[in-house]
Amino acid sequence: MEVFIGRQPIFNKQKQVFAYELLYRNGAVMNEFPAIDSDKATVEVLINSLFSIGFDELTNGKPCFINFTENLLMSNIFDHLQPDQVVIEILEDVPITEKLVKKIKQLKSQGYKIALDDFELQKDVTLYNELFTYTDYIKVDFLLTSEEERKEIEKRIRNDFPKIILLAEKVETLSQCQIAKDNGYQLFQGYFFKQPQIIRGNDIPTNVLQYYRVISLLRGKDPDIDDITKQIEHDVAMSFKLLKLINSSSKRRKSKIRSIKQAILLLGLADLRKWIYILAYRESQKDAEADMYDELMKASLCRAKICEMLARFKHKENYSEYFLVGMFSLIDAILQRSMNSILLQLPLSDNIIETILEGETEMAPYLQMAIALDKLNWDKVAELAVEIGIRGKDLYAIYQEANKWSDNIL
Repeated sequence: MEVFIGRQPIFNKQKQVFAYELLYRNGAVMNEFPAIDSDKATVEVLINSLFSIGFDELTNGKPCFINFTENLLMSNIFDHLQPDQVVIEILEDVPITEKLVKKIKQLKSQGYKIALDDFELQKDVTLYNELFTYTDYIKVDFLLTSEEERKEIEKRIRNDFPKIILLAEKVETLSQCQIAKDNGYQLFQGYFFKQPQIIRGNDIPTNVLQYYRVISLLRGKDPDIDDITKQIEHDVAMSFKLLKLINSSSKRRKSKIRSIKQAILLLGLADLRKWIYILAYRESQKDAEADMYDELMKASLCRAKICEMLARFKHKENYSEYFLVGMFSLIDAILQRSMNSILLQLPLSDNIIETILEGETEMAPYLQMAIALDKLNWDKVAELAVEIGIRGKDLYAIYQEANKWSDNIL
Protein backbone atom coordinates (compact mmCIF):
# COMPACT_ATOMS: atom_id res chain seq x y z
CA MET A 1 0.00 0.00 0.00
CA GLU A 2 1.49 3.31 -1.13
CA VAL A 3 1.70 6.26 1.28
CA PHE A 4 2.69 9.86 0.58
CA ILE A 5 4.34 12.75 2.43
CA GLY A 6 4.89 16.28 1.15
CA ARG A 7 8.37 17.64 1.80
CA GLN A 8 9.47 21.24 1.28
CA PRO A 9 13.05 22.35 1.95
CA ILE A 10 13.96 25.27 4.19
CA PHE A 11 17.10 27.10 3.05
CA ASN A 12 19.66 29.29 4.79
CA LYS A 13 21.23 32.47 3.34
CA GLN A 14 23.81 30.40 1.48
CA LYS A 15 20.95 28.54 -0.28
CA GLN A 16 21.87 25.33 1.53
CA VAL A 17 19.13 23.05 2.83
CA PHE A 18 18.81 23.67 6.57
CA ALA A 19 15.72 21.56 7.26
CA TYR A 20 12.50 20.25 5.71
CA GLU A 21 8.86 20.83 6.50
CA LEU A 22 6.81 17.64 6.28
CA LEU A 23 3.25 18.02 5.00
CA TYR A 24 0.25 15.71 4.85
CA ARG A 25 -0.60 14.35 1.40
CA ASN A 26 -2.86 11.45 0.45
CA GLY A 27 -1.80 11.12 -3.16
CA ALA A 28 0.71 12.16 -5.77
CA VAL A 29 -0.95 15.50 -6.59
CA MET A 30 1.84 17.99 -5.99
CA ASN A 31 0.33 21.00 -4.23
CA GLU A 32 -3.19 19.94 -3.37
CA PHE A 33 -3.95 19.83 0.36
CA PRO A 34 -6.79 17.37 1.00
CA ALA A 35 -9.64 18.23 3.33
CA ILE A 36 -8.73 16.46 6.56
CA ASP A 37 -8.85 17.05 10.30
CA SER A 38 -5.64 18.78 11.45
CA ASP A 39 -5.02 16.26 14.25
CA LYS A 40 -5.31 13.37 11.83
CA ALA A 41 -3.08 15.09 9.26
CA THR A 42 -0.25 15.41 11.78
CA VAL A 43 -0.72 11.85 13.06
CA GLU A 44 -0.56 10.57 9.46
CA VAL A 45 2.67 12.50 8.84
CA LEU A 46 4.21 11.14 12.05
CA ILE A 47 3.09 7.55 11.44
CA ASN A 48 4.25 7.53 7.83
CA SER A 49 7.56 9.15 8.86
CA LEU A 50 8.11 6.73 11.72
CA PHE A 51 6.87 3.48 10.21
CA SER A 52 6.56 3.61 6.43
CA ILE A 53 9.37 5.77 5.08
CA GLY A 54 11.61 6.71 8.01
CA PHE A 55 12.86 10.12 9.14
CA ASP A 56 16.41 9.42 7.94
CA GLU A 57 15.28 8.73 4.39
CA LEU A 58 12.92 11.71 4.40
CA THR A 59 15.34 14.33 5.66
CA ASN A 60 18.86 12.92 5.21
CA GLY A 61 19.61 13.61 8.86
CA LYS A 62 18.31 17.19 8.82
CA PRO A 63 15.59 18.38 11.24
CA CYS A 64 11.98 18.33 10.06
CA PHE A 65 9.36 20.94 10.91
CA ILE A 66 5.97 19.34 11.66
CA ASN A 67 2.70 21.13 12.43
CA PHE A 68 1.13 20.41 15.81
CA THR A 69 -2.41 21.22 16.89
CA GLU A 70 -3.38 22.15 20.44
CA ASN A 71 -4.63 18.60 21.11
CA LEU A 72 -1.39 16.97 20.00
CA LEU A 73 0.76 19.52 21.81
CA MET A 74 -0.90 18.51 25.08
CA SER A 75 -0.52 14.79 24.38
CA ASN A 76 2.33 12.40 25.22
CA ILE A 77 3.20 11.77 21.58
CA PHE A 78 6.58 13.48 22.05
CA ASP A 79 7.76 10.65 24.29
CA HIS A 80 8.08 8.56 21.12
CA LEU A 81 9.95 11.09 18.97
CA GLN A 82 13.55 12.23 18.93
CA PRO A 83 14.18 15.94 19.63
CA ASP A 84 17.06 16.09 17.15
CA GLN A 85 14.71 14.99 14.35
CA VAL A 86 11.56 17.04 14.97
CA VAL A 87 11.00 20.81 15.24
CA ILE A 88 7.61 21.40 16.85
CA GLU A 89 5.72 23.89 14.68
CA ILE A 90 2.85 25.42 16.63
CA LEU A 91 -0.07 26.27 14.35
CA GLU A 92 -1.31 29.84 14.29
CA ASP A 93 -4.75 28.92 15.65
CA VAL A 94 -3.39 27.46 18.90
CA PRO A 95 -4.41 29.79 21.77
CA ILE A 96 -1.48 31.32 23.63
CA THR A 97 -2.26 30.42 27.25
CA GLU A 98 -0.33 29.71 30.42
CA LYS A 99 -0.99 26.01 29.83
CA LEU A 100 0.63 26.23 26.37
CA VAL A 101 3.67 28.09 27.71
CA LYS A 102 4.10 25.51 30.48
CA LYS A 103 3.96 22.69 27.92
CA ILE A 104 6.48 24.41 25.65
CA LYS A 105 8.82 24.88 28.60
CA GLN A 106 8.58 21.14 29.29
CA LEU A 107 9.25 20.27 25.64
CA LYS A 108 12.29 22.58 25.59
CA SER A 109 13.65 20.78 28.64
CA GLN A 110 13.36 17.53 26.65
CA GLY A 111 15.55 19.04 23.92
CA TYR A 112 12.89 20.00 21.36
CA LYS A 113 13.08 23.20 19.31
CA ILE A 114 9.96 25.31 18.92
CA ALA A 115 8.67 27.21 15.89
CA LEU A 116 5.66 29.53 15.69
CA ASP A 117 3.86 29.10 12.35
CA ASP A 118 2.27 31.96 10.34
CA PHE A 119 3.02 34.30 13.22
CA GLU A 120 1.27 37.65 13.66
CA LEU A 121 1.51 39.92 16.72
CA GLN A 122 -1.81 40.26 18.54
CA LYS A 123 -2.49 43.18 20.86
CA ASP A 124 -4.48 41.23 23.45
CA VAL A 125 -1.77 38.62 24.18
CA THR A 126 0.11 39.19 27.44
CA LEU A 127 2.27 36.05 27.40
CA TYR A 128 4.54 36.89 24.47
CA ASN A 129 7.63 37.48 26.62
CA GLU A 130 7.31 34.04 28.23
CA LEU A 131 6.44 32.38 24.94
CA PHE A 132 9.40 33.95 23.12
CA THR A 133 11.75 32.80 25.89
CA TYR A 134 11.23 29.21 24.72
CA THR A 135 10.87 29.92 20.98
CA ASP A 136 13.63 29.08 18.49
CA TYR A 137 12.01 30.05 15.17
CA ILE A 138 9.28 32.43 14.09
CA LYS A 139 7.79 31.80 10.65
CA VAL A 140 6.36 34.86 8.91
CA ASP A 141 4.06 34.39 5.92
CA PHE A 142 5.12 36.87 3.19
CA LEU A 143 1.85 36.42 1.30
CA LEU A 144 -0.56 37.07 4.18
CA THR A 145 1.26 39.73 6.21
CA SER A 146 1.70 43.36 5.22
CA GLU A 147 5.03 45.16 5.29
CA GLU A 148 3.88 47.07 8.39
CA GLU A 149 2.95 43.85 10.23
CA ARG A 150 6.28 42.27 9.37
CA LYS A 151 8.24 45.32 10.55
CA GLU A 152 6.46 45.17 13.91
CA ILE A 153 7.47 41.51 14.37
CA GLU A 154 11.05 42.10 13.16
CA LYS A 155 11.53 45.06 15.52
CA ARG A 156 10.19 43.15 18.54
CA ILE A 157 12.44 40.16 17.93
CA ARG A 158 15.53 42.16 16.99
CA ASN A 159 15.30 44.37 20.10
CA ASP A 160 14.15 41.88 22.76
CA PHE A 161 14.78 38.33 21.55
CA PRO A 162 17.73 38.37 19.11
CA LYS A 163 18.35 34.63 19.57
CA ILE A 164 15.09 33.79 17.79
CA ILE A 165 15.65 32.94 14.12
CA LEU A 166 13.22 34.55 11.69
CA LEU A 167 12.03 32.30 8.86
CA ALA A 168 10.40 33.84 5.78
CA GLU A 169 7.78 31.49 4.35
CA LYS A 170 5.65 31.70 1.19
CA VAL A 171 8.52 33.52 -0.50
CA GLU A 172 7.57 33.50 -4.18
CA THR A 173 9.66 36.22 -5.84
CA LEU A 174 13.26 37.41 -5.93
CA SER A 175 12.08 40.75 -4.54
CA GLN A 176 10.49 39.08 -1.48
CA CYS A 177 13.62 37.05 -0.93
CA GLN A 178 15.84 40.16 -0.98
CA ILE A 179 13.50 42.07 1.35
CA ALA A 180 13.60 39.18 3.82
CA LYS A 181 17.41 39.05 3.76
CA ASP A 182 17.69 42.83 4.22
CA ASN A 183 15.37 42.64 7.25
CA GLY A 184 17.31 40.00 9.13
CA TYR A 185 15.63 36.74 8.11
CA GLN A 186 18.05 33.82 8.23
CA LEU A 187 15.87 31.01 6.83
CA PHE A 188 13.65 30.90 3.74
CA GLN A 189 10.88 28.69 2.42
CA GLY A 190 8.57 29.00 -0.57
CA TYR A 191 7.94 28.40 -4.25
CA PHE A 192 10.73 30.83 -5.19
CA PHE A 193 13.15 28.23 -3.85
CA LYS A 194 11.33 24.95 -4.38
CA GLN A 195 7.78 23.62 -4.44
CA PRO A 196 6.83 20.78 -2.08
CA GLN A 197 7.96 17.40 -3.30
CA ILE A 198 5.92 14.23 -2.88
CA ILE A 199 7.83 11.41 -1.19
CA ARG A 200 6.34 7.96 -1.73
CA GLY A 201 6.68 4.95 0.50
CA ASN A 202 4.96 1.65 1.11
CA ASP A 203 3.08 0.67 4.23
CA ILE A 204 2.39 -2.90 5.27
CA PRO A 205 -1.35 -3.67 5.07
CA THR A 206 -2.68 -4.33 8.51
CA ASN A 207 -5.16 -6.81 9.93
CA VAL A 208 -7.22 -4.36 11.99
CA LEU A 209 -8.81 -7.24 13.91
CA GLN A 210 -5.36 -8.17 15.20
CA TYR A 211 -4.96 -4.70 16.69
CA TYR A 212 -8.20 -5.13 18.59
CA ARG A 213 -7.09 -8.53 19.86
CA VAL A 214 -3.99 -6.87 21.33
CA ILE A 215 -6.07 -3.99 22.74
CA SER A 216 -8.33 -6.48 24.52
CA LEU A 217 -5.29 -8.13 26.12
CA LEU A 218 -3.87 -4.76 27.17
CA ARG A 219 -7.12 -3.77 28.91
CA GLY A 220 -6.66 -6.34 31.65
CA LYS A 221 -5.45 -5.39 35.11
CA ASP A 222 -2.35 -7.57 34.81
CA PRO A 223 -1.75 -8.07 31.07
CA ASP A 224 0.03 -11.30 30.15
CA ILE A 225 3.21 -10.34 28.29
CA ASP A 226 3.47 -13.77 26.70
CA ASP A 227 -0.07 -13.57 25.28
CA ILE A 228 0.56 -10.06 23.94
CA THR A 229 3.86 -11.19 22.42
CA LYS A 230 2.13 -14.10 20.72
CA GLN A 231 -0.52 -11.85 19.15
CA ILE A 232 2.03 -9.31 17.89
CA GLU A 233 4.21 -12.08 16.47
CA HIS A 234 1.18 -13.20 14.47
CA ASP A 235 1.21 -9.92 12.53
CA VAL A 236 4.12 -8.82 10.33
CA ALA A 237 2.86 -5.21 10.22
CA MET A 238 2.63 -4.84 14.01
CA SER A 239 6.01 -6.51 14.55
CA PHE A 240 7.67 -4.23 12.01
CA LYS A 241 6.04 -1.08 13.42
CA LEU A 242 6.96 -2.00 16.98
CA LEU A 243 10.64 -2.26 16.03
CA LYS A 244 10.51 0.95 13.98
CA LEU A 245 8.89 2.77 16.90
CA ILE A 246 11.65 1.73 19.29
CA ASN A 247 14.34 2.65 16.79
CA SER A 248 12.83 6.10 16.19
CA SER A 249 12.06 7.05 19.79
CA SER A 250 13.88 7.98 22.96
CA LYS A 251 13.52 4.32 23.99
CA ARG A 252 16.31 3.38 21.58
CA ARG A 253 19.41 1.98 23.24
CA LYS A 254 22.68 0.38 22.26
CA SER A 255 21.67 -3.23 22.84
CA LYS A 256 19.84 -4.78 19.90
CA ILE A 257 16.45 -6.49 19.82
CA ARG A 258 16.47 -10.28 19.74
CA SER A 259 12.76 -10.98 20.23
CA ILE A 260 9.34 -9.32 20.08
CA LYS A 261 8.95 -9.88 23.83
CA GLN A 262 12.15 -7.96 24.49
CA ALA A 263 10.83 -5.12 22.30
CA ILE A 264 7.55 -4.99 24.26
CA LEU A 265 9.35 -4.88 27.60
CA LEU A 266 11.65 -2.13 26.32
CA LEU A 267 8.77 0.03 25.10
CA GLY A 268 6.57 -0.66 28.13
CA LEU A 269 2.89 -1.62 28.25
CA ALA A 270 1.65 1.95 28.78
CA ASP A 271 3.37 3.24 25.66
CA LEU A 272 2.45 0.13 23.68
CA ARG A 273 -1.19 0.66 24.61
CA LYS A 274 -1.13 4.28 23.37
CA TRP A 275 0.42 3.42 20.03
CA ILE A 276 -1.79 0.40 19.41
CA TYR A 277 -4.85 2.63 19.93
CA ILE A 278 -3.47 5.27 17.53
CA LEU A 279 -2.61 2.71 14.86
CA ALA A 280 -5.90 0.84 15.23
CA TYR A 281 -7.87 4.08 14.86
CA ARG A 282 -5.85 5.09 11.82
CA GLU A 283 -6.22 1.72 10.11
CA SER A 284 -9.94 1.48 10.82
CA GLN A 285 -10.51 4.77 8.96
CA LYS A 286 -9.11 3.35 5.73
CA ASP A 287 -11.08 1.74 2.97
CA ALA A 288 -10.59 -1.96 2.44
CA GLU A 289 -7.77 -2.55 -0.03
CA ALA A 290 -6.94 -5.36 -2.40
CA ASP A 291 -5.37 -8.40 -0.77
CA MET A 292 -2.27 -8.12 -2.94
CA TYR A 293 0.08 -8.75 -0.03
CA ASP A 294 -1.67 -11.79 1.40
CA GLU A 295 0.70 -14.31 -0.10
CA LEU A 296 3.78 -12.36 1.05
CA MET A 297 2.33 -12.13 4.56
CA LYS A 298 1.60 -15.83 4.68
CA ALA A 299 5.05 -16.71 3.36
CA SER A 300 6.70 -14.41 5.93
CA LEU A 301 4.81 -15.97 8.82
CA CYS A 302 5.36 -19.50 7.52
CA ARG A 303 9.11 -18.89 7.16
CA ALA A 304 9.20 -17.43 10.67
CA LYS A 305 7.48 -20.48 12.17
CA ILE A 306 9.67 -22.94 10.24
CA CYS A 307 12.84 -21.20 11.46
CA GLU A 308 11.58 -21.13 15.05
CA MET A 309 10.44 -24.78 15.04
CA LEU A 310 13.71 -25.96 13.50
CA ALA A 311 15.63 -24.03 16.17
CA ARG A 312 13.49 -25.56 18.94
CA PHE A 313 13.99 -29.02 17.39
CA LYS A 314 17.76 -28.48 17.58
CA HIS A 315 17.43 -27.14 21.15
CA LYS A 316 18.53 -23.59 20.33
CA GLU A 317 17.92 -21.25 23.25
CA ASN A 318 17.61 -18.17 21.04
CA TYR A 319 14.74 -19.53 18.94
CA SER A 320 13.03 -16.10 19.06
CA GLU A 321 15.84 -14.72 16.90
CA TYR A 322 15.24 -17.47 14.37
CA PHE A 323 11.57 -16.44 14.26
CA LEU A 324 12.51 -12.81 13.46
CA VAL A 325 14.94 -13.95 10.75
CA GLY A 326 12.14 -15.76 8.95
CA MET A 327 9.54 -13.06 9.53
CA PHE A 328 11.61 -10.25 8.01
CA SER A 329 13.18 -12.26 5.18
CA LEU A 330 10.55 -10.89 2.74
CA ILE A 331 10.23 -7.33 4.12
CA ASP A 332 11.93 -5.90 1.02
CA ALA A 333 9.26 -7.42 -1.23
CA ILE A 334 6.47 -6.18 1.05
CA LEU A 335 7.77 -2.59 1.25
CA GLN A 336 9.29 -2.56 -2.25
CA ARG A 337 12.57 -1.12 -1.00
CA SER A 338 16.08 -2.45 -0.69
CA MET A 339 16.68 -4.80 2.22
CA ASN A 340 19.72 -2.82 3.36
CA SER A 341 17.79 0.45 3.72
CA ILE A 342 15.01 -1.27 5.70
CA LEU A 343 17.27 -3.15 8.10
CA LEU A 344 19.20 0.04 8.89
CA GLN A 345 15.98 1.36 10.45
CA LEU A 346 15.31 -1.66 12.67
CA PRO A 347 17.07 -2.28 16.02
CA LEU A 348 17.65 -5.97 15.26
CA SER A 349 20.68 -7.89 16.51
CA ASP A 350 23.70 -8.00 14.19
CA ASN A 351 23.26 -11.77 13.93
CA ILE A 352 19.69 -11.40 12.63
CA ILE A 353 20.67 -8.71 10.14
CA GLU A 354 23.66 -10.63 8.83
CA THR A 355 21.53 -13.75 8.37
CA ILE A 356 18.81 -11.91 6.45
CA LEU A 357 21.48 -10.34 4.25
CA GLU A 358 22.64 -13.84 3.32
CA GLY A 359 25.71 -13.86 5.55
CA GLU A 360 27.26 -17.09 6.77
CA THR A 361 25.88 -17.37 10.29
CA GLU A 362 24.70 -20.19 12.52
CA MET A 363 21.12 -19.26 11.63
CA ALA A 364 21.70 -19.11 7.86
CA PRO A 365 20.94 -22.79 7.07
CA TYR A 366 17.64 -22.53 8.96
CA LEU A 367 16.53 -19.50 6.93
CA GLN A 368 17.74 -21.16 3.73
CA MET A 369 15.66 -24.22 4.63
CA ALA A 370 12.55 -22.08 5.17
CA ILE A 371 13.11 -20.40 1.81
CA ALA A 372 13.72 -23.72 0.04
CA LEU A 373 10.49 -25.14 1.49
CA ASP A 374 8.63 -21.99 0.50
CA LYS A 375 9.88 -22.34 -3.08
CA LEU A 376 9.44 -26.16 -3.10
CA ASN A 377 13.11 -26.56 -4.02
CA TRP A 378 13.38 -30.21 -2.93
CA ASP A 379 17.03 -30.68 -3.96
CA LYS A 380 18.03 -27.77 -1.72
CA VAL A 381 15.78 -29.07 1.06
CA ALA A 382 17.52 -32.47 0.98
CA GLU A 383 20.95 -30.84 1.04
CA LEU A 384 20.07 -28.55 3.97
CA ALA A 385 18.41 -31.38 5.92
CA VAL A 386 21.78 -33.14 6.05
CA GLU A 387 23.55 -29.92 7.09
CA ILE A 388 21.06 -29.14 9.87
CA GLY A 389 20.72 -32.75 10.93
CA ILE A 390 17.00 -33.46 10.68
CA ARG A 391 15.13 -36.47 9.27
CA GLY A 392 12.66 -36.09 6.42
CA LYS A 393 9.61 -37.05 8.47
CA ASP A 394 10.45 -34.52 11.22
CA LEU A 395 11.02 -31.83 8.63
CA TYR A 396 7.74 -32.63 6.89
CA ALA A 397 5.88 -32.41 10.21
CA ILE A 398 7.40 -28.97 10.87
CA TYR A 399 6.51 -27.80 7.36
CA GLN A 400 2.92 -28.96 7.71
CA GLU A 401 2.46 -27.38 11.14
CA ALA A 402 4.01 -24.05 10.03
CA ASN A 403 1.72 -23.89 7.02
CA LYS A 404 -1.34 -24.67 9.13
CA TRP A 405 -0.29 -22.08 11.72
CA SER A 406 0.16 -19.27 9.15
CA ASP A 407 -3.09 -20.19 7.39
CA ASN A 408 -5.03 -20.03 10.66
CA ILE A 409 -3.63 -16.58 11.49
CA LEU A 410 -4.53 -15.07 8.14
